[in-house]
Amino acid sequence: MTTLKSKLHGDLNAAIKERDELRSSTLRLTLAAITKEEVAGKEKRELSDDEVQKVITREAKKRREAAEAFAQGGRPEQSEREKAEGEVLAAYLPKQLSDEELNSIVAQAVEEAKAAGAEGPRAMGAVMKIVNPKVAGQAEGGRVAAVVKKLLAG
Repeated sequence: MTTLKSKLHGDLNAAIKERDELRSSTLRLTLAAITKEEVAGKEKRELSDDEVQKVITREAKKRREAAEAFAQGGRPEQSEREKAEGEVLAAYLPKQLSDEELNSIVAQAVEEAKAAGAEGPRAMGAVMKIVNPKVAGQAEGGRVAAVVKKLLAG
């Protein structure tokens, strides 16, 4: 078992012993998603820590989107629950880049793309190819795309 997955199992056991319903249910759902990912496809396989982290990131994104949907639908108590679950999952993810750090990384990528001959809004794909490996797991794709668009337009 990978170190991140075993940490999730250990934290789940601790949450159950502490009768922390929010943490235990969130970790159970996350471990179920990891298991589902492991058995998807033709053969069962063990996920690496990076793959487990991608599953956790996906689960956290689901919680954020659900919280927004519940808030817009007039269900604030359910929205708060989703936000709280997202915060539990955030503890297992790498620290997110600040806006300044993200802007500087994207600015460098824009310069690289311009040096390679890509300019204007059409350069979006080239810039994203440069930026994504640098910010993997540390910034959400939508956030990165927005900064890229802003810097290419300006």
